[in-house]
Amino acid sequence: MPTDDTADLIVTGARVRLGEGRWASAVAVRDGRISALGEETELRGLAGPGTRVVRATGGLVVPGFQDSHIHAPFAGRNRLRLWLNDLAGRGAYLDAIAAYADSHPDEPWIIGGGWAMEYFPGGTPRKEDLDAIVPDRPVFLFNRDVHGAWVNSRALEAAGIDRDTPDPADGRIERDPATGLPTGTLHEGAAYRVNDHVVPEPGQAEWEAAILEAQTYLHSLGITGWQDAWVTPGTQAAYQSLAADGRLTARVVGALWWDRHRGLEQIDELRVRREQGLAVRAPGAALGSGFHPTTVKIMTDGVLENHTGALLEPYCDGCGGHSDNRGLSYLPYETLRQAVTELDRHGFQVHLHAIGDRAVREALDAIAATRAANGPGDRRHHIAHVQVVQPEDVGRFAELGVVVNCQAYWAQSEPQMDELTIPYLGPERARMQYPFADLLASGARLAMGSDWAVTTADPLEQIEVAVTRVDPENRGKAPFLPEQRLRLDDVLDAFTSGSAYVNHDEQGGALEVGRRADLALLDRDLFAPGAPPIADARVRLTVAAGKVVHDEGL
Repeated sequence: MPTDDTADLIVTGARVRLGEGRWASAVAVRDGRISALGEETELRGLAGPGTRVVRATGGLVVPGFQDSHIHAPFAGRNRLRLWLNDLAGRGAYLDAIAAYADSHPDEPWIIGGGWAMEYFPGGTPRKEDLDAIVPDRPVFLFNRDVHGAWVNSRALEAAGIDRDTPDPADGRIERDPATGLPTGTLHEGAAYRVNDHVVPEPGQAEWEAAILEAQTYLHSLGITGWQDAWVTPGTQAAYQSLAADGRLTARVVGALWWDRHRGLEQIDELRVRREQGLAVRAPGAALGSGFHPTTVKIMTDGVLENHTGALLEPYCDGCGGHSDNRGLSYLPYETLRQAVTELDRHGFQVHLHAIGDRAVREALDAIAATRAANGPGDRRHHIAHVQVVQPEDVGRFAELGVVVNCQAYWAQSEPQMDELTIPYLGPERARMQYPFADLLASGARLAMGSDWAVTTADPLEQIEVAVTRVDPENRGKAPFLPEQRLRLDDVLDAFTSGSAYVNHDEQGGALEVGRRADLALLDRDLFAPGAPPIADARVRLTVAAGKVVHDEGL
């Protein structure tokens, strides 16, 4: 190790964003930390024979992005198996499934996912399509939002699902209206039961490979840390193994999964799992790196597209009237309140999934009750998705210190929104979707998460949607609720310091001397006059805890 002030890495020529209105033109890294910031002339003296100097004229250096809501192991596993996310349409899906099955004749199950509901009538694909190409083995494919699964007849047989199988309380088996037979789509709890109890569980080696696959991809997008929103015992063991031997180069907060079919007795098990994870001393522990299973994830409702998102008033029927369905609350409010209160009392942060306006209100009410019982504390509880928020609930996020965990890419007009959401919300509720600007103006703190592989993991694509409310692939479309657009500065802060805040990462999220050296170098300055669209930029270099983890060879 050097014994003087010589830097390990110096990046010059790019604008270095230190915060809104504050800039430098060079950054130096030494021993995993930012050692200097300033003008290029000021940092020249820190270069020695072993210093790597990157000259990035016209680029932009930002803190490493942190994703506050992601499913890295599951996305990585699908990338190594059957990845449908980048395809469009029923025919493309079936071609890919058939090709995968033909090239993997010894796999007992065909597993993967990423299909989009918009390509099937009513958002529900059928088993017959899968039976025709994979008649000999079970097929189980989660959809893109992981709230439903497409299965073939063999999978239904393996799960014991037939005409007489009742729907679970937290899900639905799609059925033929004439015969009552399962058609091949399983919603919510019906899909999870098959995934958790019938589909073979990956071994630790497969989970480790999946996380490493995801990590490589996420680093290529400038992401240096994330909060995993669905940590199972299997994925936790894999994370801990990777952290222990230094292969986990991202800083990861693990949100341990709350089993909604059990009660408060599971908290003792979650506490044991937390202590097991915190006992692992990663090589970068002194820099705050490693794996931190300090959060618990609670699903309060489903999603609007399959009418399981919890609404205060019933869904419209799509034809100008109303149904009698208000969606599902996965936990009765009193159980939710007790769970959040007890988790908070035992030092856990709580990460709540809430899509519908009833789910958002019940989540806020539970946190209010928790603060009344335990005091305010510093848990940094957060609510993810917040798709429909009643105006009277907007100000409560700031009042209660609840972080808004935004999935900005969803706030655009696209077929799923136009065909499967708005007609069933009706015009008044449709205008309440993703009110990010109102939440920020009310004083709430924003964090940004992709929910990958539900949608893209690329922060630049998500940032463009947050700024424009338009799909980067269809920039000519009208913006979706344009009054809720955010400024570029605000979105960058949310994707860096905002997500670092929710991750209790005091070393990340900002470029300051002495902090952990997490940074991303973009190939262009997003703030320059006349700059091309945000999503057209790309990441050239990613540094995590001082280590170059993505490099395009500058």
